[in-house]
Amino acid sequence: MSEFKKAICGVCPGGCEIQAEVEDGVLISVKAAENTPFGNLCIRGKAAPEIVYSPDRIKKPLIRIGERGEGRFREASWDEALDLVADKMKNISKAFGPQAIASHSGRGAFEQAMGDFYNGVDMLSLNLLQAFGSPNAASDGSLCYVSYGLLAPLTTFGIPATGLLPDFENSNLIVIWGANPVTDSPPFMFKRIVNAQKNGKKVIAIDQMKSDIATRADQWIAVRSGTDGALALGLINVVITENLYDKEFVKNWTVGFDELKNYVEQFTPEAVEKITGVPNEQIVALAREIVTSKPVTLRTYTGLEYSNSGVQNIRAVFILWALTGNLDIPGGLIIGLPPKLPMAPVDIPRPQLKPFGAAEYPLFYELIGSAHFMEFPKAVLQGDPYQVKGLIINGSSTLTSYPQPEIFENAYKNLDLMVVIDRFMTKDALFADVILPATTYFEIDSYQRYPGGYFRLRRKVIEPVGEAKNDVLIMGELAKRLGFGHLYPQSEEEILTRGFAKNPELLERLKESEDGIQLPKKPVEYNKYEKGLLRADGQPGFQTPSGKVEFRSFLLEKNGYEGLPVYVDPIEGPNSNEAAFKEYPLILNTGARIQSTFRSQHLGIPSLVKIQDKPQVLINPKDADERRIKQGDKVRIKTKRGEVNFWAKVTENVLSGSVEVNQGGGTGIQVKEWQDSNVNELTDFSNRDPISGFPIFKALLCQIEKLE
Repeated sequence: MSEFKKAICGVCPGGCEIQAEVEDGVLISVKAAENTPFGNLCIRGKAAPEIVYSPDRIKKPLIRIGERGEGRFREASWDEALDLVADKMKNISKAFGPQAIASHSGRGAFEQAMGDFYNGVDMLSLNLLQAFGSPNAASDGSLCYVSYGLLAPLTTFGIPATGLLPDFENSNLIVIWGANPVTDSPPFMFKRIVNAQKNGKKVIAIDQMKSDIATRADQWIAVRSGTDGALALGLINVVITENLYDKEFVKNWTVGFDELKNYVEQFTPEAVEKITGVPNEQIVALAREIVTSKPVTLRTYTGLEYSNSGVQNIRAVFILWALTGNLDIPGGLIIGLPPKLPMAPVDIPRPQLKPFGAAEYPLFYELIGSAHFMEFPKAVLQGDPYQVKGLIINGSSTLTSYPQPEIFENAYKNLDLMVVIDRFMTKDALFADVILPATTYFEIDSYQRYPGGYFRLRRKVIEPVGEAKNDVLIMGELAKRLGFGHLYPQSEEEILTRGFAKNPELLERLKESEDGIQLPKKPVEYNKYEKGLLRADGQPGFQTPSGKVEFRSFLLEKNGYEGLPVYVDPIEGPNSNEAAFKEYPLILNTGARIQSTFRSQHLGIPSLVKIQDKPQVLINPKDADERRIKQGDKVRIKTKRGEVNFWAKVTENVLSGSVEVNQGGGTGIQVKEWQDSNVNELTDFSNRDPISGFPIFKALLCQIEKLE
C-alpha cells in the first residue's frame, strides 16, 4: 500500500514543497503540496519517478578502460575509485604543483548544503580545491549568472543581485527585461507576477522574442538581440533630457551623473530606433511611463549577459532604476539585506597564486576569486599561465554548454586525470578516468532555506539508487583522503549539525516538524542607504568605493574598463560586418529555456521528450517563406564555425531577421534527434564580453537552409 510523504522535490535544487507517493520504498508519483508557502510542481518534477529510476542513471563508481571519449568503463568499489582519484591528485601536485588540478561545478552543485560547505563567492566554485592549494576552481559562473548576479550590480550598487528584490505586489508597473519567469526553476517569481497582474498591475516585457511572459504582458517591446544596452541608454537620455530624473537622489547618492548625461546625448530615441528596432515613439513613451507610474519594479535576469557589452548593458538598466528613484522604495526594486545564516563557516584561505583567467578578466577575479573556465583549454594545451593536468567536474555538462566544444574535448584528451561526479552519463563523463555516481535529492537528508526566513529539512524519501552517494559526502570522502577531511561534514547528521551550528534550537524544532518553520519577520525598512544599513562601517551610503551608486564605476576603471555603461554593438552583427551579414543574414539567438528540460537535462526521459521530441529553430514566417521552409521541416543552420541540423518551428514569436535555436543537445543518452544537435557547434569560443569573458550566445549571425 502506498503512502504520501511530505517532502521537498528532488529533481532539482529549487526546493518546491511536494507530497511524494512511496510504495515499498519506491517513489511512485509526486504532487504539489498545498497550504504551504513554497508548494509547487513543474512538469520536470512530475516526471520525477522516471528520472530517478531511469535506466541511464549511473549506479556504481566507474573506472575508464578505453580511450578518452570512447565511453568504455568497468565498475569499481567506492574505495578503489576514491583512492585512485586521491593518489593521482597527489602525484600531479607533487610533479606540477597543486594549481595543476582544476574543477568545474554546475547545477548539480546547487543543493543547499553543497552550496554552504563547498561553494565559493559565485555560489558554485569548489572550495575543496582551495584546501588542496589550488586556485583553479571554476564553475558555470564563467558563462552564466555572474554578469547579472555580481559584476553589474556590485560595480553599480555594491550589492549582489540576490539583494535586489522586485516588489511586485506594491508596484504600479512591472517591467520584465530579458527574462521569462515561467521557465525559472523554481518558478516562484512567475506566480507572484501573475498574481500581481490579476490585481491590476501593468506588465511590460522587453525581449528579443515573444516569450511566455511577453505573451501574457500588457505590452511587448521587441528589441533586436544584443542591443538592450542601447535601449536602456535611450531611456536614460529621455529621462535626463526631459528633466524627469530624481534630482535629490542623484545629487546626494550617486557619482558620475554629468559624465553619464554627456555620454547618453548620442542615444537619442531616433538613433536608438536605428540600433534596436524599437520605434522612437515607444522609447519616449516607455521612459515617461517608468517615471510617471512610480513605483516601478524590475525583473531582469541572465538574458542580457550574452552580448559584447553584456555587463554594461545590465548596468545601464540598473542605473535607469536608480536615476528614476525606484531603488529601495515600496513597489520598486527593494534592497534586501543578506540573511544571517545559522551555519558556522570554515575559513579556508584563498591560495596566493592566481588562477587561470585572472589576467584576462581581472574584475571577474577581483570580485569572484575563481578561475575562468573559458581559459581552461589554454592552460592545458599551452601551459598558460602554467600547466593544468587534472580536472574534477561536479554536476555539469560543459560540452553542451560551452562554445565550440571540440576545443574543450581536445583539452580533456590531454589531461592526466579527469573525474566526473554526476547522476547521468554526460558527454563530459565519456572523457573521465573516474565517474562517481551522485544521488538525486530525493535520496538524501539535508535542509533548505527559502526567501523570507523560511526553513525546512530535506528528508530522505527513498534509499539511494544503486551505490549513489550524497554529493557533500563524496567530497567529504575525497577531502579525507587528501588530508583535510575535518573541514567538511562526513555524515548527513553532521551536515545538519554544522548547518545549524549557530542555531541548534532551530534544528531541533525542524526535526520535530513535518513542515517548514517560518522565523519571525522584521518589518521591511526602505531607503537603507540613508540609515547606514548597507555599509560595513555603518555609515550612510552604499558599499561601493565612493559610498554611492556609481554611474561611473571605480572598480571598472581600476581594472582597465570603461567606467560608464558604454554600449558596444554586436561585433558579429548586421551593423558591424557587412560581408558576414550578406553570407549569414539571420541573427542567431541561443539559450532560451524550454519547460520540458533544464539545459541538457531530461532529454532522454520519455514523458518529457514527448513534449518536444526534436530540437527546434524558431523562425519567422517571412524568413521561412523566403527559404521554402514549412512547419516541422528539417533544416541546416550554418555559421562561420560549423553547421548543425534542427527542425523548424515557424512562428511570429520571433522577429523577422532573427532565429531562436534550442540549446542542450549533444549528449549520448538523449534521444537521437537531440544528441545530434549541439547548438554550441555554431557559437564562437573567441567572441566574448571583455569584462565577464562570457561568450556571445545571443547576437551572432547564421544562415538556414531546408534539407531535402
